[in-house]
Amino acid sequence: MKERFEVLDIFRGIFSSLVVLFHMSTFSATPIINNQFVYNSDLFVDFFFVLSGFVIAYSYQSISTGAELNRFYKKRFFRLYPLHLIVLLAFVAIELSKHFAAGYVQVNKIDNVSNNLSTFLSNIFLLNSVKLPGIHDVSWNIASWSISAEMIAYIVFGLTMLMIGKAGLTKGKLFVYALVVLAGIALLHVLTGTFGLLFTFDYGFLRGITGFFIGVICFTTFNTYKTAIRTAGNVLFSFLEILMLAITIISVCYGEVFKNYGFIYLAVFFTTILVFAFEKGWLSAQLKKSKFLHRTGQYSYSIYMIHTLILSLFNVVFFRALKLPPSAYAYMFIVNYAIIWVASAWTFKHIEMRFNLSTKKEPGKKGWWVW
Repeated sequence: MKERFEVLDIFRGIFSSLVVLFHMSTFSATPIINNQFVYNSDLFVDFFFVLSGFVIAYSYQSISTGAELNRFYKKRFFRLYPLHLIVLLAFVAIELSKHFAAGYVQVNKIDNVSNNLSTFLSNIFLLNSVKLPGIHDVSWNIASWSISAEMIAYIVFGLTMLMIGKAGLTKGKLFVYALVVLAGIALLHVLTGTFGLLFTFDYGFLRGITGFFIGVICFTTFNTYKTAIRTAGNVLFSFLEILMLAITIISVCYGEVFKNYGFIYLAVFFTTILVFAFEKGWLSAQLKKSKFLHRTGQYSYSIYMIHTLILSLFNVVFFRALKLPPSAYAYMFIVNYAIIWVASAWTFKHIEMRFNLSTKKEPGKKGWWVW
């Protein structure tokens, strides 16, 4: 039976929007945005990694030949790279225009040392989640480090699936996935001395691989037990959905306490995705009624990728040129988000879908697009 996972897609839209608020909070002064939940909403990037692993494992339950592997990589590349490249070039254009703009509005960091030729090349080749010599911070489109981590996770996943197929390890694939997770956690700990989820431009690729394969394990668990678990009553699922949403919100609110133990969030996101994948509870039913939430989930990749660009331009216009106070974000964040949402609808249609090879279904493949 073809699965849709509509609620998980809705969560992707909600959480990408919370990442937008997270970046707004750095220059706003309103309790609507400036609170512990929003301050720690960068953790939802790890939700994206886990969810991505879940959905990719659903869409590609076997990769047994080199041709299938190449097709997988090609589709994933064209799903993510075009928008990444266009937004990167837009940031380059802004960087080049700063000296001219400085004569008219306040420009912070006229010469941003993080935006240089080295970081441009690391972004162009999607290596901006790997610790490279001379690079000490996120750069250009600061959200794109996670796209680098995602692409590297795809490479590891594709090779792992091919190895499982070639070696006849299908029955033991869960064990192989667990080994990848343990290797990611162990390597991250050896290199950083922590078990945290605080890494982006340096060891973000390990963070991405670990979360992604947690998602792969999550789907494997779902796929193994879905027939038996679906017999459970809707009341039980309603309780579990509310419980897991509450645990997710509370754990994020206490992010400053738990961030150094990233496996806690991976476990929370694993369980949350597993529960909501069944879409049997009251909360799932309510979420699925909203056309806006469905659209937001559909535009989530664009929202995530273009929001820092629009935030920068929005701040220049309203807070530097028109000199609104930071407290104006008590209402202006709605205007800002609306602009991002509308712009994301356009980039989804004219950039994402224009290059998305997944819109052409292959025989025997599930046609649910993901990022």
